Amino acid sequence: MLKTTQIPPIEGYTIYDPVDPFENDVGPFHWRLLNDGSHHFVLLTDKRHANAHGTIHGGLMMTMADLAIAATAKGKPDDIYVTVAFNCEFIASGFTGDLIEARAELVRRTGTMAFIRGKIQVGETDLFVYSGVMKRVGKRTACKED
Repeated sequence: MLKTTQIPPIEGYTIYDPVDPFENDVGPFHWRLLNDGSHHFVLLTDKRHANAHGTIHGGLMMTMADLAIAATAKGKPDDIYVTVAFNCEFIASGFTGDLIEARAELVRRTGTMAFIRGKIQVGETDLFVYSGVMKRVGKRTACKED
């Protein structure tokens, strides 16, 4: 049975990578591939996602952005990319109970590199903008569960 926090906050969404222990413990981040081919990630925040000031933790948004960058970088679903550069700016605060959304766009992909930019929002409010460079390091093989 799924924990309450694993129930998708929007119908039609699923956990992007069900075998990633860090992302699923921190989030979990729910995902859907949109009709235009872009990736859309969502997280309904709760008190464990906030810092001591009651605002959404910057590290949480950085993790969500890195996931969006990695998903967007892939040319094929089994490609493995690693982050080689990550830049971000915090624009506004999010709060417990907010549905935060991440979208990214591919700026350019070469044979082994991908350049991406995106933002995290609550509704129409931008909380965080980011860009990154990813390097393709191979293909995904079967993952082992402990």
